[in-house]
Amino acid sequence: MFSDRNEAAQLLADRLQHYGNQNPLVLAIPRGAVPMAKTIADQLGGELDVVLVRKLRAPHQPELAIGSVSEDGMAYVADFAGLYGADPDYIATEKQLQMETICKRRAQYTPIRAPISPAGRVVIVVDDGLATGATMVSALRGVRAKGPAMLVCAVPVSPPDTLRTVQALADEVVCLEVPAFFQAVGQFYRHFPQVDDEEVVRLLKLA
Repeated sequence: MFSDRNEAAQLLADRLQHYGNQNPLVLAIPRGAVPMAKTIADQLGGELDVVLVRKLRAPHQPELAIGSVSEDGMAYVADFAGLYGADPDYIATEKQLQMETICKRRAQYTPIRAPISPAGRVVIVVDDGLATGATMVSALRGVRAKGPAMLVCAVPVSPPDTLRTVQALADEVVCLEVPAFFQAVGQFYRHFPQVDDEEVVRLLKLA
């Protein structure tokens, strides 16, 4: 168990030290991973930005991810989506709703600049933990399409099956803990408060 996101970020930074002389681009999946990515970017002498992805919610079960969509509109739909009543029309509507949220967040988070390009760079995509892995899948696919020299996934904790999924999409995966019994990311932190938009904006301005 991690005491908080800061401890998890410090431990990840220690495992990522071999990228410290390569000016990595550290991309956080908002909102919870942004403070972590700021710590990692500072430790490695890299740049901080966000990779905007949103989960696609199951019908009548908004906490269940049946897929995800990235900022460029690339959608990932899990094989089991249909079992929860997510037909193509529902998925199209849900994707549009989440794209609208992504656009609003980009305007709020980086209003005076474009996203930092990952092309030709070492890129480290950070989240505070994986459950289904849906948002990380979209994040890695979206970044890969932009031609990074090296694509790394860095997370404190993930269930084994999810980890296998993301390992196929990144050049390196750094995961500190892979517990067999997994209910939710928050169970592996003593302190796991929400990170609000104001904190995200503040950290990105500092970067």
